[in-house]
Amino acid sequence: MLRVTKHIAQRDATKRVTYLCHKIVVSSNSNYSTLNHRFGGGSYHRQQQHGSNGQGSGGQHFRSDFLAPHGPKAWTIPPNRGYGMVVVRILRGALKLRYLLLGGAIGGGMTLNKKYEDWKDGLPDLKWLEEALPQGEKWSQFSKTLMEIGGAVKDVIEIAKDDIKSKTTVAALSLSQDESRKKYDNLQSQVETLQTEIMNVQIKYQKELEKMEKENRELRQQFLILKQNKKTSTKKIKKSLIDMYSEVLDELSGYDTSYSMADHLPRVVVVGDQSSGKTSVLESIAKARIFPRGSGEMMTRAPVKVTLAEGPYHVAQFRDSDREYDLTKESDLSELRREVEFRMRASVRGGKTVSNEVISMTVKGPGLQRMVLVDLPGIISTMTVDMASDTKDSIHQMTKHYMSNPNAIILCIQDGSVDAERSNVTDLVMQCDPLGRRTIFVLTKVDLAEELADPDRIRKILSGKLFPMKALGYYAVVTGRGRKDDSIDAIRQYEEDFFKNSKLFHRRRGVIMPHQVTSRNLSLAVSDRFWKMVRETIEQQADAFKATRFNLETEWKNNFPRLRESGRDELFDKAKGEILDEVVTLSQISAKKWEEALNDSLWDKLSNYVFENIYLPAAQSGSQNSFNTMVDIKLRQWAEQALPAKSVEAGWETLQKEFIALMEKAKKSPDHDNIFDNLKAAVVDESIRRHTWEDKAIDMLRVIQLNTLEDRFVHDKSEWDQAVKFLETSVKAKLAQTEETLNEMFGPGQFTRLTHWKSLTEDQNKRRHVKTELDKILRNDDKHIPTLSYDELTTVRKNLQRENIEVDTDYIRQTWFPVYRRHFLKQALHRASDCRKAYYLYSQQGAECDINCNDVVLFWRIQQVIRVTANALRQQVINREARRLDKEIKEVLDEFSEDEEKKSHLLTGKRVTLAEELIKVRQIQEKLEEFINSLNQEK
Repeated sequence: MLRVTKHIAQRDATKRVTYLCHKIVVSSNSNYSTLNHRFGGGSYHRQQQHGSNGQGSGGQHFRSDFLAPHGPKAWTIPPNRGYGMVVVRILRGALKLRYLLLGGAIGGGMTLNKKYEDWKDGLPDLKWLEEALPQGEKWSQFSKTLMEIGGAVKDVIEIAKDDIKSKTTVAALSLSQDESRKKYDNLQSQVETLQTEIMNVQIKYQKELEKMEKENRELRQQFLILKQNKKTSTKKIKKSLIDMYSEVLDELSGYDTSYSMADHLPRVVVVGDQSSGKTSVLESIAKARIFPRGSGEMMTRAPVKVTLAEGPYHVAQFRDSDREYDLTKESDLSELRREVEFRMRASVRGGKTVSNEVISMTVKGPGLQRMVLVDLPGIISTMTVDMASDTKDSIHQMTKHYMSNPNAIILCIQDGSVDAERSNVTDLVMQCDPLGRRTIFVLTKVDLAEELADPDRIRKILSGKLFPMKALGYYAVVTGRGRKDDSIDAIRQYEEDFFKNSKLFHRRRGVIMPHQVTSRNLSLAVSDRFWKMVRETIEQQADAFKATRFNLETEWKNNFPRLRESGRDELFDKAKGEILDEVVTLSQISAKKWEEALNDSLWDKLSNYVFENIYLPAAQSGSQNSFNTMVDIKLRQWAEQALPAKSVEAGWETLQKEFIALMEKAKKSPDHDNIFDNLKAAVVDESIRRHTWEDKAIDMLRVIQLNTLEDRFVHDKSEWDQAVKFLETSVKAKLAQTEETLNEMFGPGQFTRLTHWKSLTEDQNKRRHVKTELDKILRNDDKHIPTLSYDELTTVRKNLQRENIEVDTDYIRQTWFPVYRRHFLKQALHRASDCRKAYYLYSQQGAECDINCNDVVLFWRIQQVIRVTANALRQQVINREARRLDKEIKEVLDEFSEDEEKKSHLLTGKRVTLAEELIKVRQIQEKLEEFINSLNQEK
């Protein structure tokens, strides 16, 4: 109160001084006029004669003439007028000071006005602000109100401070205690009123700013539309600064999972306990509800990197997708949340609960602050039964991994509705950033905290006096009312209303600074700190990668001097080109070569069936008629059932064999690079496994084969000779197989035993005795039937018993089968030789020919079937199957190209890994330099 009294006294004194000065000036003007009339000889008249155009000019002439008059007669002041001279001199000094001040003010004002006009001319056209801001008297009134409020606040604060200091002097001023208390309450009420007015002004300012941003956005959209309609530009769209920085981070994350955290670039790491409101804070900063929610369930299972950028439309997009989600539409928001949840669950493999796989997305929109945030799974203290046993440790390690980056900004989220002592995240943050140089503390759910906690406790938290951890700043936010369907606009309005009416602002000891509240102020602070750290660290990161690149290039030159650095993608493309070239070469194989290969493959596939199921049973039937009848029946059954499918198998095996042969031939080329061998083999194997012959080919082959088998007559000598040759070749091949079976059964001959020091086994010795008895039967009956009679079996047993060899009938039959087959095949060769020159008789007598050549006709029919089948298969291969195989190979190659794990498995070696690392470092360095250039230009 003493201060108030002093202030009032000082103000009264100032008024008195001002009044006296005014009187002096008025008096001086009056005396000046009097003296001018009294002593106005020549100077006054000269002033009138010269036509003085201003008071200042006349005054100047007056002073000159008064002090030193011109002319031959200079006048003097009478003695009795000495006091007048004193007064005149005093007035002269006062008037001189007055005019100097007035002239300086006028000159300075003109100079200031000129500079202001020049500065105003350099400004852009801001007429559009006239509609958004108050004008004229409204603006003057608004400015005056703000100035009055500011002055009043200053006076009140000064008064309040002086009042506290001068409590001891209240008694000296004879003021009663009741009066002091009343004035104290009145001052406190004024402080609360002014605090509320300040909040209202700030909210009004923010709303006006948002309104201006919206209008600016609409004008920008209209401008872009007009510009596009005027001229369609094919110029590449320039990436924003934050997009470029996000790409650098993505490249860096994919460089090496074990890469030193000390070399990582800045990003904002959002950490906190589970259900503390981390995701809600991030959504409030992004102005969209982009993350899935669950009631009490862990939803964030993997790191989510969100790049925020300003843009004309509020959209979101994943890094590996071209689709944009319109965040103003609830349908797109729902799809985005489902996709985020799907990606999170897909990233968790092997029974894990959380994953280190980063999900990258970009959110653009008007008014968003540019920054990169990483949302991490919430820290838990207790695990549920459906979680993996290492979930808690995995989350701790992941959180430490991201926070240990010395360039990371830690956004520490603390739930204000729970006891501070239950927090797990603060200890973890304090371990990674003990000095708090890169930590920003955020208290969420303040609306609940206000109801549950003491306001003084919240004040301590936000002033950094409750937790032992330190931070750059402390902020309080409200992230919703617990309603899942609330929009971000509704949440932000609720937040503003809460802080406007909160008792945290109305209790004198619980006052929180306005810049410490609301998500908007938080996002501004985080963005400002983010870009500051980016500018401080980006140069040294670029230098580090430049040195790494130099070391890798030196190592490459020393190990692979003649090769270019080719990564897995480039090597894969090269291998893909070689494989497709070989597929093209497959179509260039001649028709003759295809038919020869198909003929050989068909007979290899069909020969065993022909001998075992058709030729041998028919030839051992006993007569020519029964032979032909059985052959017709068996051939038709074969053509209707197994033959078409077996033919397709032979065709597919031939196609596969020829393709592999081309691949093997390519390996012998001098330009062959064996680094592709594993990849080529895997592609061919997978393509062959997938390939199936067209089903309609079997039906087509069945018709052709049945029609061919209907022809039973050999038409000319050349065909007859070819059939005889085919028969002899086939029988000899079968006889060779039979001889091998007999050698295994009876052991080597005597010469082989002597030269190779081999001996017979007991079984081989026994079978040799059985063979001797069986040879006797065949010598006695050259046309013996394929089976042994009971009497013959008994005779063989008794003969062996005389030699003390005991065998059963099954043992004798097993030995008889290959022995009789060799005997039959040798007879078939003799018949083929006899039939070689019997075509004339056959052509004349047909089936009634004296020489039995039915087996030649059978093999001619089989030969014809194989020939027409090979021709049909050749056409299918060239016209259809080779192209289908080409298509399947391309599909396999496309699938492999998208599978990085498979490419890493198939393309291995130091050459690949070193090239991959070098290419990656170059990409990161180039993106860093591009980002630095853009960052410098923005400065």
